[in-house]
Amino acid sequence: MNLHLTHRSYDAAIAELQNRFGAAASTGASVLDLHAGDESHHARQRPDIVVRPQSTQDVAEIVKIAVRHRIPITAFGAGSGLEGGAIPVHGGISLDTSDLNEIVEIRADDMIARVGAGVRRLDLNHALRDTGLFFPVDPGANASIGGMVSTGASGTNAVRYGVMRENVLGLTVVTANGDIVKTGSLARKSSSGYDLTRLFVGSEGTLGIVTEVLLRLHPIPEARSAHAGFATLAGAVNAVTDIKRAGLSIGRVELVDQPLVDVINRRGELSLVPLPTLFFEFHGSDAEIDTLSETIEQIISDNGGTPLTWTDTAQDTKLLWETRRDCLAWAKAERPGSHSWPSDVCVPISRLAEVILETRQDVASSTAPAFIVGHVGDGNFHCVFMLHEHEETEVANYASRIVQRAITAGGTASGEHGIGLGKRQYLQSEHGAEAIALMQTLKTALDPLGIFNPGKVLPDVGPFSNTSSEHP
Repeated sequence: MNLHLTHRSYDAAIAELQNRFGAAASTGASVLDLHAGDESHHARQRPDIVVRPQSTQDVAEIVKIAVRHRIPITAFGAGSGLEGGAIPVHGGISLDTSDLNEIVEIRADDMIARVGAGVRRLDLNHALRDTGLFFPVDPGANASIGGMVSTGASGTNAVRYGVMRENVLGLTVVTANGDIVKTGSLARKSSSGYDLTRLFVGSEGTLGIVTEVLLRLHPIPEARSAHAGFATLAGAVNAVTDIKRAGLSIGRVELVDQPLVDVINRRGELSLVPLPTLFFEFHGSDAEIDTLSETIEQIISDNGGTPLTWTDTAQDTKLLWETRRDCLAWAKAERPGSHSWPSDVCVPISRLAEVILETRQDVASSTAPAFIVGHVGDGNFHCVFMLHEHEETEVANYASRIVQRAITAGGTASGEHGIGLGKRQYLQSEHGAEAIALMQTLKTALDPLGIFNPGKVLPDVGPFSNTSSEHP
C-alpha cells in the first residue's frame, strides 16, 4: 500500500476532526502560530490543526482519525520545552492537553496523586498545600505534568528526590491503534511484568499519548538555605561531592558561575561575592542542621569557599531561590534581541569538575555570552548561550563540543531536557548502534505508521522517513 502523504489526506482528517470536535478543533492562524514552537531555539513549524481533547476517550478518537488518514500527531503541553519536542515538524495534528487538567485524586495517606496530563506543576502543589505533601520535581518552568513525563524532566530537587522516572507510579496512555492502556499501580513498588511506565516516561510522545499520570508525593521537609562563594569552579563542585560523601542531607544545591553572579549583582536584590557560587538547601530540623553546620563549613573552607551565608527568614529563602530561577532571564535581558541556547549534559560526579572547567575554557572565546548553571548534586549542568541570529553556527559548534565532551566522560547528551530535534545526532555515539536498533524496533512495534511525533528522538519510520519538514 502506498503510504506517501497527499494534501487530500490532511484535508479529510481536518474535516473529520472539525466535524467531531467542533470549536475544540481549530485551524485559526493565531492558534496554529501558538502551537508552532516552544521555548527552544529550533525553527517553528505550524501544525495543520490544533485539537483540545476533554478526555482520554477523546484522545483515542483523535488518534484513530490520525491513523485512518495517515497524518502525524504531536502532543503539546505548556510549550515550555527546550529541545523542540512539541514542534510539529511534519504538520498534522497538534494535540493540546491543556483541558486534561483535572486533579483526579489525592490519596494523602498513600502519598499519591492522580492527575490529568495537562495539570501544571504549580497548580498541583497549590492543591496539595494543606496535606503536608508536595510533588518535588521542579524543572523551573510551570510545565505540564504530561510534558514533564514526556521529557523525563528533572530540576533543582533531583539530588534528593530523583527525576520523573522515580516519581511516576503509573500512566494512562493512548496507543497507536487508539487503545487505552493503564500502566503501573498504587503500590510503591512492583516486580510484575515489563516496566511499561518507564518505557513511556522520557519517550517524548513518540510511542503513545499520555493522558493521565499517577505521581509519588513526598512530605514537605524542614529545610534551611544558604549560599557560599568559591575561589574556583572546581572548588565549588568538589565541595558538593565531599558534602555528599559525608552523608549530609542536601535537598538542593545549584551552581552559578561568576559571569552569572555578576548579572545577579547588577540586576537582583541579592548581593553576592563575585565568585562562582553555590546555593544550598539542607534538609532536617534546625538542631540537626546546627549539629552538622561545623562539618559543612569545614568542607566548604577546605575547597576554597567563603563562610556560608544562611537565610534568616522565609522571605530571604524565597529571594534566594527566585534569584536562581530568574538569573538567566536577567542575563538574556542584558543582550537585547538575543535568544537562549542551553546545553543539558550530565556526567559522572567524579568527572563533573573537570568537564565544567573544560567547558568554561572552551567557551571563553565565544562571541555570544555563555553562562554555566548546574544541578551539581547529580552531575547535570547547563552552559547557556545568549546569542544573536548571526552567531548560531558558532554556538552550534560549541554546543556540539559540550555534548561530545560529556559522552566521552561517560555521560549523556541530555540530563533533563530530552532529545527532541536537537540531540538526535548524538544518540548512536552515546548508546551504540545495537541499542539504537533495539529502540527503533520498539518504536516500529508500538507506532508502525510513525505518526507519533515524527522527526524526534529516533530516525523516522513510515511515510515520514523520506520527507522534509514540509508536508506535501
